[in-house]
Amino acid sequence: MSLSIAARRVLAAASHSSHEGGARTWKILTFVLAIPGVTVCMANAYMKMQAASHEPPEFVPYPHLRIRTKKFPWGDGNHSLFHNPHTNPLPDGYEDSHH
Repeated sequence: MSLSIAARRVLAAASHSSHEGGARTWKILTFVLAIPGVTVCMANAYMKMQAASHEPPEFVPYPHLRIRTKKFPWGDGNHSLFHNPHTNPLPDGYEDSHH
């Protein structure tokens, strides 16, 4: 019996020390990979936002897009529920900007 208790204690101690090593590894990975990675992604998004043109692209009336077989049940029937006049054209083109 004493041999099995000693074996359990050795295995328990080994698993405890490897657990601490795992936490240390994740802490190092957080500071070395995760934080710089998030920082690079934030910088990339900021630079793209600064360089982006805020004008809508040229409207091309493709016949297979913006097909209306019946009117929407809200508003004037031509605008979708989440319509944005700056990014969503109507079947005949973009709305005039009020800016």
